Amino acid sequence: MSTYTLGTASGTGERDAGVRVRYGVLGAVAAWSPDGEALALKGPRHRAVLARLIVARRQVVTVTRLVEDLWDSPPDDAVGAVRTFVSALRRALEPERPPRSPSRLLVTEGSGYALRAAPDDVDAWRFEQSVASLTDAQPAQVADRLTEALGWWRGPAYADFGDAPWARGERARLTELRLHALERRAEARIALGEAARAVPDLDAHVTEHPWREDAWQLLARALYRTGRQADALSVLRRARGTLTEQLGVDPGPRLRRLEEDILRQAEHLDQSAAGTAAQVWAQATTAYESNVSARSRVHLESTVGLMRDLAVTGGGGLESARHHRVAAVAAAEEMGDPELTARVIGVFDVPAIWTRADDPEQSRWLVGAAERTLRLLPPAARDPSGHSSPAADEHAAARCRLLATVAVESRGALPGGEATRGTTARPLQAARQAEEIARSLDDAALLAFALNGTFMQTFHRAGLAARRDAIGAEVVDLAARHGLARYEVLGHLIRLQSRCARRDLAGADRHAAAADALAARHELPLVAVLTTWYRALRTAMTGAPESARHAYEQAAACLDGAGMPGLRDGLPPLALLSVQIAHGEPLTVDEAADWGPYEPWVRPALLVAQGRREEAGAALRAMPPPPRDLLFEAMWCLVGDAAAAVGESAVTRRALAQLAPAAGEQAGAGSGLLTFGPVADHLRVMAAALES
Repeated sequence: MSTYTLGTASGTGERDAGVRVRYGVLGAVAAWSPDGEALALKGPRHRAVLARLIVARRQVVTVTRLVEDLWDSPPDDAVGAVRTFVSALRRALEPERPPRSPSRLLVTEGSGYALRAAPDDVDAWRFEQSVASLTDAQPAQVADRLTEALGWWRGPAYADFGDAPWARGERARLTELRLHALERRAEARIALGEAARAVPDLDAHVTEHPWREDAWQLLARALYRTGRQADALSVLRRARGTLTEQLGVDPGPRLRRLEEDILRQAEHLDQSAAGTAAQVWAQATTAYESNVSARSRVHLESTVGLMRDLAVTGGGGLESARHHRVAAVAAAEEMGDPELTARVIGVFDVPAIWTRADDPEQSRWLVGAAERTLRLLPPAARDPSGHSSPAADEHAAARCRLLATVAVESRGALPGGEATRGTTARPLQAARQAEEIARSLDDAALLAFALNGTFMQTFHRAGLAARRDAIGAEVVDLAARHGLARYEVLGHLIRLQSRCARRDLAGADRHAAAADALAARHELPLVAVLTTWYRALRTAMTGAPESARHAYEQAAACLDGAGMPGLRDGLPPLALLSVQIAHGEPLTVDEAADWGPYEPWVRPALLVAQGRREEAGAALRAMPPPPRDLLFEAMWCLVGDAAAAVGESAVTRRALAQLAPAAGEQAGAGSGLLTFGPVADHLRVMAAALES
């Protein structure tokens, strides 16, 4: 079992400029100091060791594996030679490291070595992140970002080691990603009306890679857009000849259809859908700005509606929407009209699935604004017959939206300790009131929003997966009947989580597929982040540990640029830890891991693994109770296991009491992200410790 340290990021070089090194494999293998100076990596075998460790992506590569990869016929002193190469690399990467002090970049772990490079310190990893972050970006952003990213390539990937078996797969994968990026940039330029700019790159591209039909199609489209119809047809005929002669295949249906469209000068070829949409948008916004005063109430409400739609377009849109939403609410409050403020707050009914706020301070401010506005709204009024008037219904709907906002934005705000039965914590009370009002008004959209608040407040004890599944089922049915696509997605994601908690993976699969289908139809890119993490969890629950780790590494990449820090912070290392715990492996954790908000409950377990029992006991006695959220059971399992291991009987009993209602569930799987295995297994460990 390896040892590790908590609370630092020095292994990544992310916080300490003195040890930050940039690595390059998009070309010849190289490394640069923080000031951009190329580091002397000595001979080819030194660079091969560095490249092999980069291929491993921060994982340990054993000395035996390095020997096998570096030599076809290893010399007698191969192991000693590898250690010499590693020592030389350490001196090159950290020239100012004191003698005999451990390296923070190229670390020894067990019987091998690992390079603890940060994700943005390796050009290949940075390139992957850039491409992945543009899944749903607009053409202008795609063109700019990919131009920058493609500029990082200095030659073929791992150019020094093109024939090495250990580099072959990674080299091929990166090459394919680069070709895809070239084609995506060309497509973006065509959509932006810059077809002429795309032609030279595409011409060279199809010459070098004649089997790529998408590239031929893009080149033909670009030529047609620049008024070169004959050249476009010539390119398509050249494509047919090349594919037939070199590969023995006929052009695919898209190429054949494009040729027909060019011959008949199809209307849709003249302007891309993106260009048409951009033109309509420009005309509409110009007309709006000309006719609606920027200081009017209508303008403010329209702005918030736009922010609501922007929030589901991707990471950048979500972050921007959060920022502008607060400004809009503040502006509404300044106008002194509580009904306007209620509408501005309530119109932002963006479905929420994760129980930790992305910006806690902002959420607290919004809850305060909603509570202030609730106090200023007139009370609900009824006519003499006891029926509500239209005006009263409107006031009730505004009140409902404010209460639902309090419930949603107060996610995770219930006390983390032992809650009394029938608690009347304000967020839970607000959720109940919002749902009651929404049902009385028979307003589907309002009820969906209120049920979202109810869901966010169903964490007052463990073991409530079935309750949340029922909420999800109602949301799915309600949303499907009334065309509320975003809430239909929410309902499926809630049910996905609850099915995972009860290990109903077939059911979870159905809900993941339904959510993905709706997201594709309604352009909701952030849904894929959650379903990708679900599939990593599924791999962890059914596959081998190595497969699970690989799946989680891919899922972690989806969080970059997603605009969801409440989900991202601390999650990747926690997921890798969950694989070790669920599969009964010794805890060997990245010493540079950033545990984010989970650190108080992870720390005791890691201290136990290090044999630091007294420190673990002190940490257990001092820790705050885990928050009541989607990882409530998981955190208590960590705490309970650590307490059982060091004889902290009081904490062990607390954990048993908290977890008992969830005995039939999977610890943490209700998050749809990770699991520490069956809660029952952890309960047995704790019970046995108390009996011994």
